[in-house]
Amino acid sequence: MSRTTFVNLPVLDLDRAVEFFTDLGFGFDPRFTDENAGAMTISDLCSVMLLRQPFFSTFTDKQVATESVTEVAIALSAKSRDEVDTLVDRAVSLGAAPSGETQDQGFMYGRSFHDLDGHLWEFIWMDPAVATG
Repeated sequence: MSRTTFVNLPVLDLDRAVEFFTDLGFGFDPRFTDENAGAMTISDLCSVMLLRQPFFSTFTDKQVATESVTEVAIALSAKSRDEVDTLVDRAVSLGAAPSGETQDQGFMYGRSFHDLDGHLWEFIWMDPAVATG
């Protein structure tokens, strides 16, 4: 069974976060985007909800992770090694911070960055022949 996934991330400046990810090529679903949230479309079955931090805080009694803490790494597939480089280089040019070394295992290639709020993102390409077995 396929499930729809919604990843919820707190952001300090929603407008700035939406602009950053729009400039990276992501779209936003206006049905679920308002002054508190931006619904970033990853695929037909996956969205990332960028939530203003005070609004995000209403969903939990725990302290919200800040830019000095990494709670999750979000890894997204890329169509090619070149697309990995293009997306990460673009993110860095928009103000993201590069993270770690390039991961190059021949059949798999990935690079990471911390977005404007410190969230860890990775783009990965995997050789289709290896991915399909």
